[in-house]
Amino acid sequence: MTEYYTRRGDGKRITMTKKQFMDDIQDGMADAADMGEIPVLNANEVEVLLGILMTRDRIVGVEPGNEVVLTYDIGQLDFTGDNGNSGNGVDVGRLESAMLHERALAADTFELAHADYSIKPVKPIISNEMQTMEQIQNQITVPFFYGAMPNAGLYYAPDGPYGNPTDLMREFKIEEAMTAAELTADHLARDIEYVATRMNAAGADGFNFDTTASAGDADFVGTLRGAEKLRKACPDAYIMIGMAGESIMGIHGSIEYAGEAVAGKYPHQQIKFAEKAGANVFGPVVNTNTSKSLAWNLARSVTFIKECIKVAKIPCHVNMGMGVGGIPMCETVPLDAITRCGKAMVEIAKVDGI
Repeated sequence: MTEYYTRRGDGKRITMTKKQFMDDIQDGMADAADMGEIPVLNANEVEVLLGILMTRDRIVGVEPGNEVVLTYDIGQLDFTGDNGNSGNGVDVGRLESAMLHERALAADTFELAHADYSIKPVKPIISNEMQTMEQIQNQITVPFFYGAMPNAGLYYAPDGPYGNPTDLMREFKIEEAMTAAELTADHLARDIEYVATRMNAAGADGFNFDTTASAGDADFVGTLRGAEKLRKACPDAYIMIGMAGESIMGIHGSIEYAGEAVAGKYPHQQIKFAEKAGANVFGPVVNTNTSKSLAWNLARSVTFIKECIKVAKIPCHVNMGMGVGGIPMCETVPLDAITRCGKAMVEIAKVDGI
């Protein structure tokens, strides 16, 4: 029986038959449909996905005319950081990195980022970041954003002023844990407004809230409130909200935005909150299972994202990188896997960007 090279969710190269591909596609779709209470892909979409996975070419691409915009998170850190931080360890400055992305790598957009890449550490050095933003804007042509994680975890002890909800819950201090999460959401929203409005004044073409809800539902609510404040303060601001996971962890459990609890929401539900907060672009995420095949993970991801696109009123730039969007969870992502995942997201899920 004919076998085809493919990948496992941890990046290991394996072989599978056409039947094994089909079985894993069906299983991956079913898992997404069950968790998100959404439809599976139709028969034609399954055939297209099967064809993408079984293509013997090492690298695949979209058909001419189907190209989409590419956006980047973490900014220059993909150059300057070492491979423990998803970087290449190339010793260049932030200006040089921006120029390389624009002029050598043909990036559609780029962003300025601080080494800590979180809202809280940026606040005390905001004047430095504003100066750097203005300097680079004078030399770059592509849209140049500012990026940072909301990262509500930095507001909890021992790094922040509020008790850590997980520690408090272990002590059965449930009310105290919920209060700490609520205070953190408010504090995060204030800090987002402070940082983002100033970067906007320095000439930023937009703001990328990356890895939103990484610390759970209070993180998500704090980001939404912050985006709402930014929209009111700067009506023309360009706001991107990219998620950390396919489902929002219920650390608080019942914290609400716009009168609705956000815990447990999936991409097609998360995007409605982002729209209400005033986001221009939403970045949905589907996490990769390292023990499953590329076929299983990609079918599951495309099923989730297709439904998100279906209900969206704003553009969706799906998060595609190590460990999300069907792509294997490994530091150096295999080109055969990432190009197949990108093609499937564009031609089946119909994403607006990656």
